[in-house]
Amino acid sequence: MSATAVHSLWTTAATAADPIGKIDAPKIEYGQLSPILIIIGAAVLGILIEALVPRRSRYYVQMFLSVVALVAAFAAVVALAAGGYGTTKAGIAAMGAIAVDGPALFLQGTILLAALVGLFTFAERRLDPEAHGNRVDSFAAQAAAVPGSESEQKAVKAGFTTTEVFPLLLFAVAGMLVFPAANDLLTLFVALEVFSLPLYLLCALARRKRLMSQEAAVKYFLLGAFASAFTLFGIALLYGYAGSMSYGTIASVVDGTVQNVTPALADTMGNDALLLVGSALIVMGLLFKVGAVPFHMWTPDVYQGAPTPVTGFMAAATKVAAFGALLRILYVVLPGLRWDWRPVMWAVAIVTMLAGAIVAITQTDIKRLLAYSSIAHAGFILAGVIATTPEGISSVLFYLAAYSFVTIGAFAVVTLVRDAGGEATHLSKWAGLGRRSPLVAAVFAVFLLAFAGIPLTSGFSGKFAVFKAAAEGGAAPLVVIGVISSAIAAFFYIRVIVLMFFSEPRPEGPTVAVPSPLTMTAIGVGVAVTVVLGVAPQYFLDLAGQAGVFVR
Repeated sequence: MSATAVHSLWTTAATAADPIGKIDAPKIEYGQLSPILIIIGAAVLGILIEALVPRRSRYYVQMFLSVVALVAAFAAVVALAAGGYGTTKAGIAAMGAIAVDGPALFLQGTILLAALVGLFTFAERRLDPEAHGNRVDSFAAQAAAVPGSESEQKAVKAGFTTTEVFPLLLFAVAGMLVFPAANDLLTLFVALEVFSLPLYLLCALARRKRLMSQEAAVKYFLLGAFASAFTLFGIALLYGYAGSMSYGTIASVVDGTVQNVTPALADTMGNDALLLVGSALIVMGLLFKVGAVPFHMWTPDVYQGAPTPVTGFMAAATKVAAFGALLRILYVVLPGLRWDWRPVMWAVAIVTMLAGAIVAITQTDIKRLLAYSSIAHAGFILAGVIATTPEGISSVLFYLAAYSFVTIGAFAVVTLVRDAGGEATHLSKWAGLGRRSPLVAAVFAVFLLAFAGIPLTSGFSGKFAVFKAAAEGGAAPLVVIGVISSAIAAFFYIRVIVLMFFSEPRPEGPTVAVPSPLTMTAIGVGVAVTVVLGVAPQYFLDLAGQAGVFVR
């Protein structure tokens, strides 16, 4: 029999066996996904630049590409919001994988702006003294070189710089944009890995104190891998329970409103253990990313060991993305389980607020102090999550926007205070800073007052919004504990201010480096946002209120 005859028999048989005949091409709404696609495209382009552009030009090309990509992506988010995709036209894109709605766009806009401000601190090259006639940044000259080895010394002498940090930042941002917008569990997990892996690498790249930096990265990677494994196991259990990865379908199975129940689904629907354990594991993975107690152990070590620009970016943007995903899981997938998850979240919020505030008092390193402060803030934001009302969502969105810029600004100030060993992060070295450099100390004091939630700062507006939403949502005792934690926290913020302005400066104390306009811009934006959101928050509260409705 000839080959043609065999081939025709084969295709005829296949057509007879497969009445469907053709596979439909996927339908992708490129316009609605444009912010994500712009960032991923720029990140891939950044890798090509590393391979093709001469070494001495890479820094400027990467810097330009990253800024253009972040600005263009933010413009795309604004265009989508203006086109009604946050309100009337909100819907599900990419065949059910991504939700394009108010919370997603608001959080994506916040992440992109925070990344842009964080990028300026990444690109700073005037703080360290020049090495062999070359300006240097915060990152290792050659990441592959063993710390202290001859190859590292040669790399420094040759003026090498790790410009790969720019594409790594963009990949992290791309994952963060997808994370709060994910509308099925598999997309959620892929986004989690896409933004976590670049962060593990960035944490290991400090120019000074490289061993400490690498230790921080290993701790973050190992604990992050555990958290990812819990999340993935939870996803498997939820899939086993509902027979679907899609948020909407799982929610309808949880509510019992699902149509056309098959016998297999009827069997698993009755098994609440799958649902409860699966949900708990997924929420646990998200609470790890947020830095809530008892999943916070990585936070102080990683914040202290990572290069300070990375710490600032990570502290701001990761919290925004992780809280967005947590809100979507609790409000879209598990509203039917509200009575099960609310008591647990109460406990987590209370322990997180109190532990963050109390342990911060004992810290002697400024980066560790800010790490415990960020843990306490995670507890305050959880109070808004627990409200389970539209006001709860909008208050959390506002708090995240306000918090992220204060955080990047505060860490940008930390990069300026230096001694012979690099950044002077021990608190004793900050004594008398207000007399030596009044402007820098005053700016840092503004950020600390915002963290403490003093009126006329963005921190007060944010705390007031989440506590008000929590009280109206029936969580008044939580608000009382929140106010007590804020009072405890205010003690150590004000202690630092007193240390800076009312202590005698040490003769061998640190100097304050004069930064380039890049870091000045980052700090300036932080101060501006802190003051504007503190003095006139209403417009932004309304914006968060309009953006506070999830699509299902």
